[in-house]
Amino acid sequence: MKNYSQVHQLKMTPQLKALLTIIRDRKTKRNDFIFYADRLIRLLVEEGLNFLPVKLKTVITPTGAKFQGTEFVGRICAISILRSGETMETAIRDVCKKIRIGKILIQRDEKTVKPQLFYIKLPKDIASRYVFLLDPMLATGGSASTAIKVLKERGVKEDKIIFLNLISCPEGIKKIMGEFPKIHLVTSVVDHRLNKKAYIIPGLGDFGDRYFGT
Repeated sequence: MKNYSQVHQLKMTPQLKALLTIIRDRKTKRNDFIFYADRLIRLLVEEGLNFLPVKLKTVITPTGAKFQGTEFVGRICAISILRSGETMETAIRDVCKKIRIGKILIQRDEKTVKPQLFYIKLPKDIASRYVFLLDPMLATGGSASTAIKVLKERGVKEDKIIFLNLISCPEGIKKIMGEFPKIHLVTSVVDHRLNKKAYIIPGLGDFGDRYFGT
């Protein structure tokens, strides 16, 4: 796969490998799948925050000493691609206090494998914010591409979009980064390929079905 400078993959640590193994296992029970998927999503959110701009800030510690640190610049929001993207909202709320969250409903036509846009609810001032786009699986890239186009149509600058997903594949990354080279894409792992049904291999099946128990 081509090396894209805007694609950021979590460092493959023993912990990350173990978490991925659990959620990939078809024998994993739903409550365990949810617990360990949530842990992974939290890691992604924490990594995604590293791509927000900061400025220098000096504070005084309880010892009376000066500390030269930083603080975040600009406002943020999160947009989940329904329905699986909703699974990532809890983690981002835990990390970012009072974050505003919008939603975009996009469903893949099972026959054509093409995305269909059904519903949009975004913050009115989204054009002035940095946007965390949430979707756990990046397969063909069709849904993500549609969502990013919606954001750009509402005035969001491409370089202010940080796309977070658990598992991606070369085909999806190629499509997204080919169309939107300025976004940041943060993923925990890049899998081998798509199969004929456009499922990621090895993947973990349908993330939403396993998380919501449907």
